[in-house]
Amino acid sequence: MGVESSIRNLIAKRAAQEIKNGMVVNLGIGIPSLVPNHLPPDIHVMFHAENGVLGMGPTPEAGMEDENLCNAAGYPITIQSGASYSDSTIAFGMIRRGKLDVTILGSLQVSESGDLANWIVPGKRVPGMGGAMELSQKAKKVIVLMNHCDRNGTPKILPTCTLPITTPACVHMIITELAVLEVSPTGLILQELMPGATLEMVKRKTAATFTLSSGFKYD
Repeated sequence: MGVESSIRNLIAKRAAQEIKNGMVVNLGIGIPSLVPNHLPPDIHVMFHAENGVLGMGPTPEAGMEDENLCNAAGYPITIQSGASYSDSTIAFGMIRRGKLDVTILGSLQVSESGDLANWIVPGKRVPGMGGAMELSQKAKKVIVLMNHCDRNGTPKILPTCTLPITTPACVHMIITELAVLEVSPTGLILQELMPGATLEMVKRKTAATFTLSSGFKYD
């Protein structure tokens, strides 16, 4: 497993801890799609996809893919016992009626007030907005998984997003390779450090202001 893959799985594994029995959970593309691979066997949830699947399982082993089964991004999936299929109208109806307990999304930027910017970089072509606008407005909890900085080393957690906003003040939690941050009404709260990270690293690579949780521990 390469370094980048290890980082992505580290983030996904921590996000899996936020999922509880009986939840209905939507997963975005990228790092969020790895979350089912890290669920303990005693946690039973229904993973939802905007293309009309409710009950997705872990990523199939290489060579075991079913060409008729994919998530909203077109990547192969498995299904769990009790899974169901619908058209995308019904799938989006589930979102808009507030039936999702959690959505786990990737993002380009997040502001300290929880604004989400994850659908476009001006001047670059994109296939479309996808379901992020509905998901980020209607899910009961919105968790963002992303690298702490972009490929140029620029912080992605900012006082104010510089990219077009998908949904304002919608993010509840941010998980990166460095930290877990809660978005509260008073601002960002650093809940914990990821393995190998230090408080100094998080301060240096976070453009937004944050405080430490009452239970925060560090060396």
